[in-house]
Amino acid sequence: MKQVQEKASSLQVFDQMESEVRSYIRSFQTVFKKASNAKLWDKNGTEYIDFFAGAGSLNYGHNNEGIRNKLVQYLMDDGITHSLDMATEAKETFLVRFNEIILEPRKLQYKIMFPGPTGTNSVESAMKTARKVTGRKNIISFTNAFHGMSLGSLAATGNSFKRGGAGVSLPDTTFVPYDGYLGGSVDTSMILDKLLDDPGSGVDLPAAVILETLQGEGGLNEASVDWLQRIEAICRKHGILLIVDDVQMGCGRTGTFFSFEEAGIEPDIVCLSKSIGGYGLPMALTLIKPEYDVWNPGEHNGTFRGNNLGFVAATEALSYWKDDELERKIAADAEIIRTALQGLKAKYSSHIVELRGKGLIQGLVFKKADDASRLSKEAFKHGVIMETSGAHDEVAKVMPPLTIEKSLLQEGLARIEEVLSDMYDSTASKVQAKARA
Repeated sequence: MKQVQEKASSLQVFDQMESEVRSYIRSFQTVFKKASNAKLWDKNGTEYIDFFAGAGSLNYGHNNEGIRNKLVQYLMDDGITHSLDMATEAKETFLVRFNEIILEPRKLQYKIMFPGPTGTNSVESAMKTARKVTGRKNIISFTNAFHGMSLGSLAATGNSFKRGGAGVSLPDTTFVPYDGYLGGSVDTSMILDKLLDDPGSGVDLPAAVILETLQGEGGLNEASVDWLQRIEAICRKHGILLIVDDVQMGCGRTGTFFSFEEAGIEPDIVCLSKSIGGYGLPMALTLIKPEYDVWNPGEHNGTFRGNNLGFVAATEALSYWKDDELERKIAADAEIIRTALQGLKAKYSSHIVELRGKGLIQGLVFKKADDASRLSKEAFKHGVIMETSGAHDEVAKVMPPLTIEKSLLQEGLARIEEVLSDMYDSTASKVQAKARA
């Protein structure tokens, strides 16, 4: 009880001084002080297993030693920190390594644009690029999409709560059903194709189609390979640019560096942020096919697009992709998660209706949406940090750093099982006891 009171009192400064818009702090009621790979500790020394990974921005863990050493050395050598879009050695090294390690082995050719340092900055620049290239305004997005919180990206975001915070109209986007939205028997790509073919549909020919191959905030909805390939074919048929938002699902989260690799598609524009910064540092890239790089100098810019600490950290993080060791680890850990979650779904089938996701972002879909939030809340009490997603927050997500130790991953999953047992087995026992009485 004393520790709970200490945690509550330590949050007073945030309650008094920080805006009411704060959110995660309300779910994770403590003051964090220290972190290492997939563990965090608060001011009281309480240890937590991180199944959240900075919403996907910490794929390589907290305070990754190899990356940290590079950053410390760079700072001690008086390396450039801020440079707008001027040329620096740190940026040069990153560009060369990204091309050698990521693009060339995948036979991809992209010009690299550095927008502002967040995911929504990348999405905004991608949409502006498509509109500039085509001269058209409309953007096709999908149900349950999440693309960011600034006005352009928010216009392509489906969540009504987030859209409601805009305070203005969010124009020039058209939403169509994502894969599986109308059930497994309906190919929603045919709906898009029909709307674009029909001059009476009322849908303006778009500049671009933007999609996530696996919708993170939307509830871990995964598009099939066939559907992604059909969407790409529709874009080619109608002269529409295809944008893949890989802000959360990129950098290995689904198993490969780009989430679209399995589908064999080649987007015209790719949005990267979050873990591209390597160390949780703000950084974003917009990858543009060379023929669509039609920008005039300074036509799109941002003060912090020259975050050289991000370049240094990102360059070192690319070392994980020089061979397939990390991919093999992700595949092995993904199977551990899937096996554990399948067992929980089978055990609590009257409460858990589905298992979703792939790689190191998987989750349980609850019949009663509030149970996902309840699991997250109780898991925190058991020393596990995890979040929810979906239109009704009905999905509890397991999203650890890609570098998590196997034993720690298994321990976190065991704690989740313990929480579910407390939630459901104890309830069932009480009902049985009442019935016997």
